[in-house]
Amino acid sequence: MAARTPQAEKRPGFFSQIRSLFTFTREVYPWVGWVLVGVALLGIGIGVALGFLLQPDVLGIVLWSIAGLLIGALGAMMTLTRFSTGAMYKKLDGMPGASGHVLSTMLGRNWRASEMPVGVNPKTQEAVYRAVGRGGIVVVGEGARGRLTKLMRDEKMKTSRVAAGVPVTELYVGHGEGEVPISELVRTIKKLPKAIDRATMGAVIQRIESMSQSLASLPIPKGIDPTKARAPRPR
Repeated sequence: MAARTPQAEKRPGFFSQIRSLFTFTREVYPWVGWVLVGVALLGIGIGVALGFLLQPDVLGIVLWSIAGLLIGALGAMMTLTRFSTGAMYKKLDGMPGASGHVLSTMLGRNWRASEMPVGVNPKTQEAVYRAVGRGGIVVVGEGARGRLTKLMRDEKMKTSRVAAGVPVTELYVGHGEGEVPISELVRTIKKLPKAIDRATMGAVIQRIESMSQSLASLPIPKGIDPTKARAPRPR
C-alpha cells in the first residue's frame, strides 16, 4: 500500500487568532478588555443616535444599530491590533535579538534586513544588524553602547567599501541619550530621506550579500564554535 501523505497542518481560525491576540495583549495591558467593550458600545451608541436622527422608526433604528455594532466591532479590532503591537514591543524591549526580529518583519518591502546579526560579541552578546533600503544602509547596534563601538565601526567600514557613495546611518537601540527605543526603531528608519533608487538598492544588496558569502567561506579559527556564539557565559 502507498504510504499515507501527511495531512496539511490545520491553520487556526479567525476567532481563534483573535482570542490568541487578546490573550497576548492582556498579559501586558490587563485592562484592554474594558477598552474594547467601550469601543464596541460607542459604535452601537453612534448607530442608535444616527437611527433616531436619520430614520426615526423601529426598522431604521434596528438597522442603524446593527450598522453601529459592525462599526464598533471593527473599531475594537483596530484598537486590539494597536495595543497588541505595543504589547509586542514591551515584551521585546531588552531581549537579545529583538532588533533583528523587528527589522526583518516590520520594515516592509522597501527595506531588506535579516533577523541574524552581521556582527556579534560572543562574550557579552552585543550584536549589530544591517538594513538596506531607499534611505541607504542602516547599521543598528543592540547592547551596551560602549562595547558596540568597534563592531559598529567595522560594519560601517565593510559596507562603505562595497557601497561607496551610499549613506550609512548608525542607530543604537536603547533608552539612553541618543539611542532609539525598540518601539521607535522602524519609524525612525522609515523617516530617513530617500537617497538611492530601486536599481541602486538592488545592486547594493547584491554586493553586500556577495561580501557576506565571501566572509562566510573563510575558515573558522580553531577553538570557536559558531553554534554557541550567542550563548551566555557561565558564572
